[in-house]
Amino acid sequence: MSIKLTPTGRLLWESSELIQSRESKKIKNAFANSSAEGLFFIAGKKLSENTISPSVIYWRDFTNKFLTAICRSIQNISPNELDEIAQSAPPMTGIEYLRKEVLETLWEELTAFAEKEISKIGLSEWIKSINPLIHLVGRVTFHLAENKRNKNFPFAFMATYTNKISNNAKLQYLPLGKALEEYSKNKSALVSLLSPVKLAAEKSPLVKNLVDKGEIYHPRAWTPQNAYNFLKEIPLFEDAGIIVRVPDWWKKKQPPRPKIKVTIGDTRKSNLGIASMLDFSIKIVLDGEEISVNELKKINVDDGLALFKGKWIEIDKDKLNDALNHWENLQNNFDSGLTFGDAMRLLSGADISKNSNISDDEEAANEWSTITAGKWLNDTLNNLRNPDNIKNRLPEKELKANLRPYQKTGLNWLYFMYELGFGICLADDMGLGKTIQIIALLLTLKKQTPDKMKKPALIVVPASLISNWKSEIDKFAPSISMKIAHSSALTPKELESLSKNPKKNLKGIDLVITTYSMVKRLDWIEKMEWKNIILDEAQAIKNPGTKQSRAIKKLKTSSRIVLTGTPIENKLADLWSIFDFINPGLLGTAKEFATFSKRLSEREHNQFAPVRKLVQPYILRRLKTDKSIISDLPDKTEVQAYCQLVKVQAAHYQTSVDELVRQLEETEGDGIKRRGLVLAYLMRFKQICNHPSQWLGNNDYKPENSGKFSRLSEICEEIAARQEKVLIFTQFREMTSPLNDFLKNIFGREGLILHGGTAIKKRKKLVDEFQNDDGPPYFILSLKAGGTGLNLTAASHVIHFDRWWNPAVENQATDRAFRIGQKKNVLVHKFVCRGTIEEKIDAMIEEKKSMADDILKGGAVKLLTEMNNKELIDFVSLDINKI
Repeated sequence: MSIKLTPTGRLLWESSELIQSRESKKIKNAFANSSAEGLFFIAGKKLSENTISPSVIYWRDFTNKFLTAICRSIQNISPNELDEIAQSAPPMTGIEYLRKEVLETLWEELTAFAEKEISKIGLSEWIKSINPLIHLVGRVTFHLAENKRNKNFPFAFMATYTNKISNNAKLQYLPLGKALEEYSKNKSALVSLLSPVKLAAEKSPLVKNLVDKGEIYHPRAWTPQNAYNFLKEIPLFEDAGIIVRVPDWWKKKQPPRPKIKVTIGDTRKSNLGIASMLDFSIKIVLDGEEISVNELKKINVDDGLALFKGKWIEIDKDKLNDALNHWENLQNNFDSGLTFGDAMRLLSGADISKNSNISDDEEAANEWSTITAGKWLNDTLNNLRNPDNIKNRLPEKELKANLRPYQKTGLNWLYFMYELGFGICLADDMGLGKTIQIIALLLTLKKQTPDKMKKPALIVVPASLISNWKSEIDKFAPSISMKIAHSSALTPKELESLSKNPKKNLKGIDLVITTYSMVKRLDWIEKMEWKNIILDEAQAIKNPGTKQSRAIKKLKTSSRIVLTGTPIENKLADLWSIFDFINPGLLGTAKEFATFSKRLSEREHNQFAPVRKLVQPYILRRLKTDKSIISDLPDKTEVQAYCQLVKVQAAHYQTSVDELVRQLEETEGDGIKRRGLVLAYLMRFKQICNHPSQWLGNNDYKPENSGKFSRLSEICEEIAARQEKVLIFTQFREMTSPLNDFLKNIFGREGLILHGGTAIKKRKKLVDEFQNDDGPPYFILSLKAGGTGLNLTAASHVIHFDRWWNPAVENQATDRAFRIGQKKNVLVHKFVCRGTIEEKIDAMIEEKKSMADDILKGGAVKLLTEMNNKELIDFVSLDINKI
C-alpha cells in the first residue's frame, strides 16, 4: 500500500492487493474525496509495516505534525521547515512534483478541513476521533520507575519527549537530551518544547535543581526521599504542561497509605430513628487489610516512602497517631455508640456543630482516615437513596385506585422510612400524586395497627386544600374515617365539644384534617399524641420564627412527613426549618447551621455537597419532566413576555426612585426602618409596572396607561381566536377585577376570579366550571389563593401578569395547568417590564431556580434588603435605553 502524488498536487491511495480489504477501500474512498480527508483518515490508523510503503509513513508523519501544531495552537508552518520536509521524502510515485509549495497547499487544505470539522464537535473531540495520542506528540514527559536492583537508589528518573507516533500507532519516547540534537537548527521549536520545563522549574525546587545542574537531560538514580519529593509535586508538573508517568501504586496522585478505618452501623437496630444508637469501630488498614500497631511500629521511616511487605507505601507516623487519637477520643465520648444523626453527619462530612477552628487531630483525621457505613447501615442507606430497590408492598385492597409504578415505589419508600422511624420529605413535582401516595400509606398503617393501639393521624393543610383532601379520601379510601377540625366543616359548638374532650370525640377516627392557622388556635391539637403528622405544602413552616412554625413543631408524634414541591425556596434556612420539624437536630441548631452554611459558601469546590449528602436520604423527589417517571404529560414551554413602560408609568417609576434615594439617606443606620422602607418601595415599583392606578389607588385603570395591558391584549386576542383557555396569575388581589374588566372585552364573555376572599366551598364549583369544554375562557387567580391545590388542566396557556420573588411559588402556580391529565402543550408567558426592577427580578428568579433545584445541590442568593444603598439604587433604577 502506498500514496502517490499527482502532477496537480493531489494525493491518491494505491494498493497492490488483487482483492482489496475493507479498510483499504475506505482509505481509497477518503483520498478520492480529498487529499485532506485521506490524510486525516490514516493519521491514527495502526498499519502493518509489512504492507505499507515508506510513502504512507511519510505522509502520515506530515499529517501528525499538522495535528500536533493544532494541539499546540500553532497555525502556520515555516517555509524552511516545509523545505526540510520535502527534502526528506522517500521514493514514491510523483516525487518529482513534491516541492515546498505543494506541501504548503496541502497544509492549507488540512487547515480548511480541520476548521470545518472542529466547528461541528470542537477541537478536543475531533482530535480524539482522529487519534487520541496526537496531543502527546512533541511534549515532555517525566518518568519515575522502580529500580529493584539497587537497594540504596531504588528509583530511577528520566525526562523524555515524544517525537512521533510509530507505525503501530504507539508513542515513541526519546531522552530529552536528544531534543538538543534534533532541534539544533530550529531554536523556536526547542524553546516551545522546553517551555513547560522552564515553567515547572519556576514552581518546583526539585526541577530547578535538575535544570541548573543539567541533570534533566540524563537518567538519574534516586533515593525513596527523592522519589517522594517528586511524587508530591506532580500537580505542579501537570499544571506546567508536563506529562507524568509513575508506578501503578501511586493511584490518584497518592500511594497506598495506612489509614484509620472507622466503621459505623455493622449490626441492625430496631426502631431506629435519628436518636437511636449505632455501633462504632476503629481499625488501622492498608489497601483494605487490617494491620496491627506493632506492625506499624516496625516501619523504620517516620515520614515519606517506606517499603512494607514488598509494597511502597506513604507514611507519616505523627499524623497517623493524631488521627488515631482523634477517633479514640470520639469513641470514648460515645462509649454506647453514635446516634444515627451523628453517623450521618460524619459520613456526609457535614460537621455542623463544629466551629471554623480545626485542631491538628481533626485535620489529620480528615487526611488519614476513612469513614464507612457498616454492612447493615450501608444496605439501609442504599435503599433510602434508591427506593426502586426496596421490597415491593402491594397497595391495600381498600385503595380504590391503580397506582402508577413510581407511586408504588413512593409507597414502598414511605413505609420503609416509617418502619425505620425517620422523618421524611416527599418532594415529588406538583401533579405527580403526592396525595394518593399518602392515602395508600395511611391505609397500609391502618390495617397493620391493632384497634386498641390506634391513634389518629393528623394532616395539616392550607385552608384551600381541605376540600381537595376530603374529596380524594372519599373517592380513593372511603374506609378511612376522618374528621375535619376547621370552622368550614364544624360549627362553633362542635369545635368547642371537640376541644373539651378530643380523645372521646376522636375515638374510631383514623384521620384528622386541619389547617396551619387552626393548629395555633386549638390547644388540644398540641396535647394529643398523633400516629403520624403530615404537613401538606410544607413551605408554610419555612420561616422558623413564626407562631405558625413554632406551633407545628410542638406537635407530638413519632412519624413526621412533609409534602412539598421544593424542600428549599429562597435560602438554606428554609431547608433547615423543614428538617427541624421532620428530623430535629440533624442539621444542628439554626445558629450552628447558619455558621456551617457560611463555611460551605467559602469553599472553592463542591460547596454544598455535604448538605446534599446529609439530607438526600430523607427526601424523595421525582420530576414530571422525567419520562422514566411519567410519560403522559406534555412539556411546558416558558417564555418571557417583555413589556414596555408607557410614559405615565416611566414618570411615576422615576419619581419613586428619586424619593427612595432621599429616604435611604434619611434612614441611614436604622436597620429595621430601612428594611421596611426598601420592601415598601419594591412593592411600589411592581405596582407601577402593573398599572399606575394600582399604586395611586384611584381605580382609573385605563388600558393605555399600562404597557402590560397592551401586551396582555396582544397575547389574549390570539388565544381567543384559537378558542383556547388561559390562567392569569397576579400577586395582588386588587388587580383581579381590573383584569377581568379588560379581558371580558377581548374574549367576548365573562371569565372567573379566585382570590383570598373567595369562599372555600365555592372554589370547587369555579374549578369545575372552568374545566368544562364550554366553560369560561380565562381564570384570573391571585397567586397565594390559587397557586396550590387546584387542577386546571383545561388551560393551555399560563400568564404571570406580575412576577413573584420566589420561583417555587411561581412554578406551583404554573402547575395548576401543567399536571397529570393535561393533554395539551402548555405555554407559560412571564411578563417582564424592560429596563425596570422586573427585568432584574427575572434574572434573580433564574438564580433562585438553580438553587431550588440544587440544594438538594447547593447555591446562595443575596437578599435585596441586604444590598447597600448603591447596589439597591442600581438595581431598581430605570434603564432608559430599554424603556
